[in-house]
Amino acid sequence: MTTAFTARPEHGLVWITGASSGIGRAVALRLVEEGYAVVVTARNHDKLVALQHEATGPGKIIVLDGDVTHPGDMDRLLTAIEYDHGQVALAILNAGVAIPVRGDDLKHEAFDESLAVNLQGVVNCLVPLVEHMKAKGQGQIAIVSSVAGYGGLPMGAAYGATKAALINMAESLKFDLDRIGIRLQLICPGFVDTHGAVKGDFPRPALVSVETAAERISRGLKSQRFEISFPKRFTYLVKLLQFLPYGAYFALVKWLVPWRAPKSTARKRTEARPKGQPHQAV
Repeated sequence: MTTAFTARPEHGLVWITGASSGIGRAVALRLVEEGYAVVVTARNHDKLVALQHEATGPGKIIVLDGDVTHPGDMDRLLTAIEYDHGQVALAILNAGVAIPVRGDDLKHEAFDESLAVNLQGVVNCLVPLVEHMKAKGQGQIAIVSSVAGYGGLPMGAAYGATKAALINMAESLKFDLDRIGIRLQLICPGFVDTHGAVKGDFPRPALVSVETAAERISRGLKSQRFEISFPKRFTYLVKLLQFLPYGAYFALVKWLVPWRAPKSTARKRTEARPKGQPHQAV
């Protein structure tokens, strides 16, 4: 079996979208400690600058503003990165929003923003990345999805739908990208303790810190695995649920996630959420 390309510090830059908080921020700090030069982008410039000041290690942080919902911006951004700073060897497409959705109080906005950031935002980065990496004959791209994409969960109608689409998209693209030397990986975290996580009146089993998530992702990026999922005891369980008939699936999820939230509370959480806030959780 041919060993797939694995980006090292000497190969070029790492580009992380949605790096102003959560998993993106923690992974950026981790990779800087490992000697990588990391380009961080997001819509919150001040948080990116704070991240740059916090980073320590042999690597460095390069701050650039970027909105993944604008395809033209991503084309120009990648061109600017490679013209001014060097080639992108590894891209971690992490930008996303987690907006809770209740079936008895549906809002267009929750779905519109989730699709624009979580799904189309990844596509807007993928298109120029593949073109640039194809010309070089190598590259590594990691798409951050979630175990919420494995099956429906309470309040996850918008978020889970986008993450399921990312899983299918990554699986489909891998066939062609393998042929042209671009290594594609899928990152599916379980519950991660970030301020952007979908929160409700239910427990978050097997919760891990962003630091633990960053460590698992860093390790996975250097492995030959297609999917990087964690924590295993939780992600394997969620995968196994898909083999159950729907009656058993819904009953078991209700037992595992005994969710209750007043309608007014759910609306406040949705409406008060800052637009485009990066995240990562289930």
